[in-house]
Amino acid sequence: MSQHSFKPADVPPTERARYLANLERATQGSGRLMLMAGDQKVEHLNDDFVGAGVAEEDGTPEHLFRIAAQARIGVFATQLGLISSYGPDFPDIPYLVKLNAKTNLVPTTSADPYSHQWHDVEQVVRLRETSGLNIAGVGYTIYPGSLYEGNMFAEAARIVSEAHQHGLLAVIWAYPRGQHVADEHDPHLIAGVAGIVACLGADFVKINAPTGGPTALREAVRAAGRTRVVCAGGGETSAEDFLRRLHAQINEAGVAGSATGRNIHQRPLDEAVRLCNAISAIDFDNASIDDALRIYRGA
Repeated sequence: MSQHSFKPADVPPTERARYLANLERATQGSGRLMLMAGDQKVEHLNDDFVGAGVAEEDGTPEHLFRIAAQARIGVFATQLGLISSYGPDFPDIPYLVKLNAKTNLVPTTSADPYSHQWHDVEQVVRLRETSGLNIAGVGYTIYPGSLYEGNMFAEAARIVSEAHQHGLLAVIWAYPRGQHVADEHDPHLIAGVAGIVACLGADFVKINAPTGGPTALREAVRAAGRTRVVCAGGGETSAEDFLRRLHAQINEAGVAGSATGRNIHQRPLDEAVRLCNAISAIDFDNASIDDALRIYRGA
């Protein structure tokens, strides 16, 4: 069965058209997701938004929305509160509501991570219905290996099921983390985590790329099955290095798109939009690295 037309069995007949429309919107018909991540204002506090090498306009949340409104993206993922505040000014952005978050103030060496759910799917649906905003899905983070993994698995399973009941996509951020996790970038461990998310029934899983490059990453893609894998963009790097890495992840490892935050929003608006468009060209259009670089350079 084509992944372009695959519908999970927990999507009711009355919501299948909406689900497929959201999938089409988020992947632009390619089956690959281009997720612009804007949830770091909680995860990393203000560390990602000010400082050397960070564009001054990144100090305000509106910068994220301006990029998402002007660039070619699949979905813009951020918290419900920000969407509620800025969404009316940017109604054409396709949104993905992040349902949980935690800060980095408590290190893993002190306590295993637990990112508790902030909002439920019903709140997201009410926002969609009352505001008319273009809400395509929900997201949630789990930390396999944490002593609290069971709580997060239960919340995630419920969220995936409820999202599908309302025709929404479900994306799970999945990072092995905790005092008993020796190497959170271990390829075999990351593949196992991708398999957990497949068992949760999510549409996409966002993971950190393992050590070992595309060859190691292929294990996670196979383990995830019909749950499509995207890799986190990580810290800022040069645009060319980023695009080359993404191209290899898609064409050599078989990942289904990208999930990028800091590498986009820390740049000035015009450059951020050009980089978004270059990423989307690789994700959606199978663009070559040279073509993507021409888009980034404004050629």
